[in-house]
Amino acid sequence: MSSNSASSPVPVRRSRPLISASGKVFALLCGLSFLLYVDRVAVSTAAGPIQKDLGLSNFQLGIAFSAFAYGYFLTQVLGGFVADRFGSRGTIALGVAIWIVTTLATGLVGGLAALFAVRLVLGFGEGVVLPASARAIAQWFPKKRRGLVQGITHSFSRLGNAITPPLVATLVLLLNWRISFYVLAAGTAVWLAFWLLLYRDDPAEDPAITQGELDAIAVDAAPPRVRDAATPWWPLLRRVSPTAAVYFCYGWTAWLYFTWLPSFFLHAHDFDIKKSALFSSGVFLAGVVGDALGGVLADKIFARTGSLFKSRSLLISGALLASIVCLVPVLIATDMTIVTLSLSGAFFFTEIAVAPIWLVAVDVAPDNGGTASGVINSSSAVAGIISPMIFGLIIDWSGSWTAPFVGSIILLALGAVLALRIRPDLSIDRFGTVHATHDPARAS
Repeated sequence: MSSNSASSPVPVRRSRPLISASGKVFALLCGLSFLLYVDRVAVSTAAGPIQKDLGLSNFQLGIAFSAFAYGYFLTQVLGGFVADRFGSRGTIALGVAIWIVTTLATGLVGGLAALFAVRLVLGFGEGVVLPASARAIAQWFPKKRRGLVQGITHSFSRLGNAITPPLVATLVLLLNWRISFYVLAAGTAVWLAFWLLLYRDDPAEDPAITQGELDAIAVDAAPPRVRDAATPWWPLLRRVSPTAAVYFCYGWTAWLYFTWLPSFFLHAHDFDIKKSALFSSGVFLAGVVGDALGGVLADKIFARTGSLFKSRSLLISGALLASIVCLVPVLIATDMTIVTLSLSGAFFFTEIAVAPIWLVAVDVAPDNGGTASGVINSSSAVAGIISPMIFGLIIDWSGSWTAPFVGSIILLALGAVLALRIRPDLSIDRFGTVHATHDPARAS
């Protein structure tokens, strides 16, 4: 543990509390991931009424969808950098406060420009959160448990994907699409209050922590802050660039699901908003399982083999290839059951890759895990800028709702190949010095 931890004035508990301190942090991060995607994808569920009310074409709606990704991209690295320097607590609190305000403002928009603006600022707020969350995980959990924690927390984001369509559809039908955003903002504000009350950057400053738990965390936890060290930008970028490229390929398809899936069922298969929400939820529930399983597999493979390459690179590559196999029938099938099962299977396997990808950030840059996570997630944000617009443009041009998935198949294949170039066994310290971890899969 850092010197900051050793000198903490807060006494460490000797008795075991009902809920461990790290368990409390885990619950907060799960809630954060859940709300992150509820507030992010609510607009796609309400897209039909919004599009009709504001008089938008599919291409214009795609532009509004992509606005979020511009802001999301711009604050990824900044959010990770600030979290590395000043801690996750304040970084996440600021980001969540921004997205509460913009979620409220979404219910007030009157045209494309206003919708674009609030989605853009929402992206600013949400962009800082995931890198700061990755930093918090590195501070609060030892390496042997991080795969499970990453997997479960990301699975809660997909649970948010799954619950949002029926939740927002119900709010839209009972009230209207504008009021639904006011309700979501209020729920997020409640979470923020608990975060400020319960979370501390340094585990030793948490009055509920026990000495045994603190000792377990201290084995290989990242320091709470690294204000006194310069960021080794060039070595860091070299180490994370292969992972960032893979995450772009993943993000291309993921963003299509996040932004267009309810509309896909609504228009391509002539569903009403309630039925399209139900089918979208079924697909996203497959992602809940995939995210959790990806984290479990990463931890188990690492425990069994001691190989970061097998538990990261090979796992990512295999998951993306399996996703391609599932996605192909979407292009040719007309039966609704086959299409839904294929989309669900493809999303399930794509999401298995998420936890090991995020683990690589802390593997290769343990002292700058927030910044590394931000760089990697920036590539997904770039995909989020491009893919929703391309999807809408192709639909307007061709009239086909399945043609855009051809690009997904190509990029998933590229990502599977690039994943084999990731070297999680080579890490850098805060000064940019490269350290090699023994990896049985890489041994001669």
